[in-house]
Amino acid sequence: MKVEIEKDLNTLKRLLCDSDDVTFKTFETSMGKSAVAYIDGFVDKQSLYFAVLKCLYDAPLSVPVYEKLCRLPIPESVDMFEDLNEVLSKVLSGNIVLLIDGAEGYFCMSLKKTSMRAISEPPTESVIRGPREGFIEDYKTNITLLRRRIKNGNLIVSETTVGKQTNTSVAVCYIKGIADEKVVEEVKMRISKIKIDGVPDSYYIEQYLSESKYSLFNQVGISEKPDVISAKLLEGRVAVIVDGSPSVLTVPFLLFESVQDSYDYYSNDWRASLIRIFRIIGMVLTIFLPAVYVAMETYHSHLLPLKFLISLLGATSGIPFPPQIEMLLVLLLFEILNQASIRMPRFLGISLSIVGAIVLGETAVKAGLISSPAVLIIALSSIGIFCVPLQLNSVSTLRVLFVCVASVTGLYGVIIGAIITVGYLVSINCYGSPFTAPFAPVVTPDLGDGFLKAENFNQTTRPFSIPNTNRRRK
Repeated sequence: MKVEIEKDLNTLKRLLCDSDDVTFKTFETSMGKSAVAYIDGFVDKQSLYFAVLKCLYDAPLSVPVYEKLCRLPIPESVDMFEDLNEVLSKVLSGNIVLLIDGAEGYFCMSLKKTSMRAISEPPTESVIRGPREGFIEDYKTNITLLRRRIKNGNLIVSETTVGKQTNTSVAVCYIKGIADEKVVEEVKMRISKIKIDGVPDSYYIEQYLSESKYSLFNQVGISEKPDVISAKLLEGRVAVIVDGSPSVLTVPFLLFESVQDSYDYYSNDWRASLIRIFRIIGMVLTIFLPAVYVAMETYHSHLLPLKFLISLLGATSGIPFPPQIEMLLVLLLFEILNQASIRMPRFLGISLSIVGAIVLGETAVKAGLISSPAVLIIALSSIGIFCVPLQLNSVSTLRVLFVCVASVTGLYGVIIGAIITVGYLVSINCYGSPFTAPFAPVVTPDLGDGFLKAENFNQTTRPFSIPNTNRRRK
């Protein structure tokens, strides 16, 4: 088909609804009437003039149009399309389309202006030792950060778009020869079935990748650190990068990954093992400590040591609320303070902490509305909740549920609830991997990276808990 400048420009304007931020420029060159179309703000106009337009003016007539464009000193290659709908998609993605009257197709090129957040340490994952680079909101940059760490042709990046209105770019990354092809195809199939208007963040993709849509527990790994994602790819996992989000997703995901941290692999084995045990203790205290306190004070006070019971009775005498209501009240107070501190400007965060922890807490205790043991229990529980940030929402929910159960049935209900929770976790299967592996079922080769971590040089095989096609790591 031949390009007709006036007709095609009018069609593009109609498809773009005459939006004011779309620029159309018509000009004359040695090849005849020409035009460019692009979205203002995406394009480096100085490069557009010097790299494209000036070269078109100076190019000899004997050279074919496509060859002239391919010789241009621009960062990316020039593509030619015959379908105007494909051209529209390129313009909306920030590319320039060049129309030349009588040409055999439309020419698209990229001269994007670089205006993005600089690569820095991710705010959600503090770094004690190790690389301090973090992913940003540009998915091309994120893919480059992975390429810098895995310089191997077997690192495959499969790109697609999701979202009827947003056309968000999504990249599925894996290492050929290590990742299981069935897992890769399953991830691609689930992404291809997503039919929504837009994808503002990777969480929208995470929901579709989860095995159990309504589960309390996260079933998809998430990280903002390239070294963490690279290590997971080398183990046989599949990573999903979403344009506009610094959080990269990985599957399959195991529950015990919530306890692991990148610092574990940059420190001694005994230190990493000790820290992991502390994290597990913190998670257990977060879930069960408030519930056990309520159960013991309400139904099983005879199990407490006499001196401790006397101190507890002295601290709780005069409190107008029963232990169940008191504990739920303190939980509500701490959750409100937590949400307020997250959403307030940073420079007001310290003031809020002082007001919440000292003024409100101490005043409420002195006024006799709540007891000091209840404040202490919730404070310990709230500190432990951040030991496993990947399961923060699920742990917070379980804490409230167990307090409600303990209020009605005491320790018996807490024990039964814990058994039901463990049974539910064991039943979850994530892309062919048991969610609670390597402990249920027991996968002996993977126990070296469990509660007690072996040195890196002793971990000679990739995890048996997840599907992969090459078990030998070393």
